[in-house]
Parts: sequence; C-alpha cells; structure tokens
Amino acid sequence: MREYIRRGLRWAMRGAPATADTIEPGSIVVAPRKPIDREDEAAITEVLDLATKVGAVLLDSGTGAIDTGDQVAFVAGIYGLDDVDVDVTFNTIIVSARRGSTLPPIITMRTVHYRSHDFTRLAQVDRLIRRIRTVAITPDTAHRIVDDILAARHPYPYWAATLAWGFLASGVAIYLGGTWLVALTAFFTSIVIVATNRRLNRIGTPVFFQQLTGGFIAVIPAAAVFRWTAESGLAFLPSQIIAAGIVVLLSGLSLVGAVQDAITGAPITAAARFTEVLVMTGGILVGVALGIRLMAAFGLTLPSLTTVTPFGAAELPARIAGGAIAAAAFAFGAYAEQRALPAAVLSGILGSGVVASLSLTQIGNVSAYAVAAILVGLIGGLAARRALTPPLVIAVAGITPLLPGLTIYRALYGLMSGRISAGLGEAATAVGLGCALAAGVTLGEFVARSLRRPTVKLALPHHPRQALRARREARAARRFGWQGRAGRSGTGSLQPAAGPPGGADERDRPPGR
Repeated sequence: MREYIRRGLRWAMRGAPATADTIEPGSIVVAPRKPIDREDEAAITEVLDLATKVGAVLLDSGTGAIDTGDQVAFVAGIYGLDDVDVDVTFNTIIVSARRGSTLPPIITMRTVHYRSHDFTRLAQVDRLIRRIRTVAITPDTAHRIVDDILAARHPYPYWAATLAWGFLASGVAIYLGGTWLVALTAFFTSIVIVATNRRLNRIGTPVFFQQLTGGFIAVIPAAAVFRWTAESGLAFLPSQIIAAGIVVLLSGLSLVGAVQDAITGAPITAAARFTEVLVMTGGILVGVALGIRLMAAFGLTLPSLTTVTPFGAAELPARIAGGAIAAAAFAFGAYAEQRALPAAVLSGILGSGVVASLSLTQIGNVSAYAVAAILVGLIGGLAARRALTPPLVIAVAGITPLLPGLTIYRALYGLMSGRISAGLGEAATAVGLGCALAAGVTLGEFVARSLRRPTVKLALPHHPRQALRARREARAARRFGWQGRAGRSGTGSLQPAAGPPGGADERDRPPGR
C-alpha cells in the first residue's frame, strides 16, 4: 500500500508547478534579455503596460494581492526591469519603474472594474507567463496574445454554464442529504437565479441587488413545493433548497482571496474583500428574509428548524457523490478548461469525503472543515501541475460544496423567529467555517509549493566575464531559495506564440457573481 501511495505522490509531483508557485517574494530574477535603456520611455511603458494587463487578469479571477504583485514584478523583471515597485489593492494595480536619481520614474496603473470567474482565461495567462519566461517573446507579441485572451469568447456557451450552476445546486442538495425531489427543485431554482442575475447584470444592476434577488428567488420554489409535499406526504426539506441557492450565490465571492491576503500580508486588500463578502452575503440574507415574509403573507409558511440530525455512515457515499458533482459543476460553470475538470472532481471527492468522514467522530465541524481544506489545497496544488492549471481553480472548486449555506440559513431563521442567541451562535459558526475553509486552502497551497523545488538552469554565455557573472547569479539564486527556472540568456528565437482557442470575437460582460 505504501508503494502505491508513493507512486501516486511521485506522479502528482512530476508535473510543472504553476507560475505563482515558482515565484517567491524577494527572489532573484535572472532576466534572459538585455536591460532596457533607462531613457527609452516607450519601451519601459510597453513592458509596464503588459505587466499590469497580466496582473489585471489575475486579480479579476480572484488571485491574491501578493501573488498578483509577484507575477507582475516577475513579468517586468523578465524583460529587464528589475527596479520596480508594485502596489496591488482591491481593484487597482500600480507599477512604478525607477530610472535612477536623475530621471523621473515611469508609473502605470490599471483598474479592475468588475470581477468574474473565467478560469480558462486565468489558465491561458498563466501559460503565457511561462512562455515569456522560457521563450524570447517580444512585448508586442505578448500584448497581442493578452488582447486575444481577453477578447475571446467563453469556452462554453451560456446555456451550458447555466445548466452547470443548476447541477452545482443539485450536488449541494445531495451533499446535505436531500432526496431526488430536493435535488430536482434546487436544479431548476438555481437556473432561474443565474439567468435572472445575468439579465440584471447586463442592465447595470449593482451586485448587492443581484444577490438580494437570488436569495428571494431561492425561497419561493422551496415554500411552494413544501406546501404540495405536505399534502401528498412526500419527504421534503425546504431548508436544503434555500441552502443550495445560498451556496450558488456565495460561490462567486472571493473568500479564499480575502483570507489569503490577510495571512500573506495585504491587510488593506483583505479588508476590502472581506467587506465585499459581508455586503454580498447581507444581500442574500435580505432577499431570503423578504421571501420568507412574502410567502408567510400568502399562507405558505416554512417549517421551523430543529437541531441538526447527524449523518450516519450509510449517507457517506451519497455525500461524496454530491460533493464531486458540485465541484465539477462549479468548475464547468466558471469556464474552467476541460483538462481541469477531473482535478476538480478529485478535489470535490476529497473535501466532501473528509468532512463526511470526520463528522462521524467527535473532532468538531470547524476542525473537520479545516482539515478538509488543507488537503484540498495540498492535493489540488499537486493535481493542478498535472492539469497545467493554476491551483486556485482546483482549490475553489473543492471547497465550494463545503460552503456553509445551511448554517447561514439557520442563523437567519433563528434571528427572524426571535431566537437571538441561537441565531448568533449559528452566525458565528458560519464565519468560523468560512475562515477555516479559506485558511486551510491557503496552508495547503503553501505546503504544495514547498514539496518540489526546481533547480535553477541557466544557459551560460560564451564570453568569460558574462559566464562568470551568470554563475554568480545562479549561485545567489540557489542560496536565496529561488524556485523558478531562469530562461535562456538571449539564445531563444523570437517566434510568435499561437493564439488562444475560441477566436477573437468580442465577449459579453460576465455575470457579476
């Protein structure tokens, strides 16, 4: 058994790490190109604009501020701009290139106007950074590739992504122990929520009101079907429908990025992201509360919530299957590449299986969720190497089924029914579970980065002085623990890279999830 485990780990670690895993703050960058002339403002501006454009894609996809800043500085350093300052905030990237004491610095800035989930675009930019590092791509060619990535259509049509969000809700309902009727109702409810929010987003509706509308819609089918099943005698729990809708709405929020920024040393961006998460979650709660009041006015009351019945060992396969379905559906709905879907399924099975298994013990929910998140971040980081996908894609997909949608609904219901202490207790539990998931994923990814350290390979020039200098830089890179591989020193040919799949048609603005 040990040999099989050892072979599996060796197979998982044999792939190339993601670009963010090969960059350390303060690491030495051995640039494969000649330094840019300090007086050539056009060339410096072109490189800085490329770096901020790449950083905007990373930040838009939910990458942490520290990782985004490191990759922006890495791109600038590859083209010979080593003396740069990068400042990444909630939605702004500012890069300043110093040109000595006699010339003024050149500063570029780019703003991320909205956030979306298009993991295919994130993976393509990650591979572009790899090519910039290993092949002598000119800045002009890299600009064209980034523009093609941004202008390309989504890899899947909107109707397919909408169906995926419905399967996400069905998987969450199954994970929570729902019957086939609960899963079917959650499927159609989520489709209506996503389609409505997409239409509201196209007319410029603020995201808070989109969340409010989604929470309101989640209550109506749950109350109506509960009234029908009460008369027919079918088993039906409307709380599972509402919880699945809450998870669908929460899955687009950057909870992992917020906690990662707080842990890695970006408190301002972390505070802004936490505020965004709280405001958007507040919109969901307001919508659910309005839906419950409206249904009660029409005589469609929801059943009171009692203590949670613990799951037994017999429900373990169903919960694992539900987690796998939810993880794969989220990855597909977020436009992840097909090569990333098996890794997303693996992370969903791992996360839901660990939580379901530990729930049979006395370890506690928060500890169980933290352990599951650490393993998802670790195994997800290793599996992402095989799929050539950024670890963020696998990690977020793996913890999506574990988002505390049911706990949030129980907290809201307790506050609305006058049980203030019980409602506040459930709210504190929801916050603890969310932080445990995000912090665990961050720790798991950090461990995954440390498991494999590629050696620094440098093609030495023919000139003796240049060769000696290159050897010194390589030794310094090893001494300071640089994990990246330096590119070839001016030996690569300037060959344009192939454009991304999907064409260059103008894309619609993605939903403001």
